[in-house]
Amino acid sequence: MMKPRKMGKLITEIQEGDQLSVTESIEDKDILLYLGLTNDANPLFIQHDYTNQTEYEKPLVPVIMLIGIMTSTISKHLPGPGSNVVNVSVNCVNPVYHYETITFEFEVIRVDLMKEVVTISVEAKNMEGERVIDASFIVEPPRLIPQIEEALH
Repeated sequence: MMKPRKMGKLITEIQEGDQLSVTESIEDKDILLYLGLTNDANPLFIQHDYTNQTEYEKPLVPVIMLIGIMTSTISKHLPGPGSNVVNVSVNCVNPVYHYETITFEFEVIRVDLMKEVVTISVEAKNMEGERVIDASFIVEPPRLIPQIEEALH
């Protein structure tokens, strides 16, 4: 028997200004898993000899991996389990390289009770304090399902 999963915050439990900070290190194993899963063979992501010839000089972390870290954090923590991302806007300010540690700062900037969505801004910085990503997510927080007996009244 599966135990019930904890539900994330309902829209009425979320306030503008709610914040969360998450720090992630990007390891080779993470990048290899992504490349294997997506069959993405872009040499910019894995080949040192190729990237040495580019303006980047070393392999980059695929942007979609960074988006995955952000959506995973939304799904796990803010608002949490049961959340559904309905819109994403991402601006890659600076590249993220293999082995970097990135800190993601999440902040609820809008709670729209009428549409039942929240807007979460994310700013990500590397260990040197350089901004690498500015993002915005529109998220439907989890919703309670009305009990059948309540619907009959």
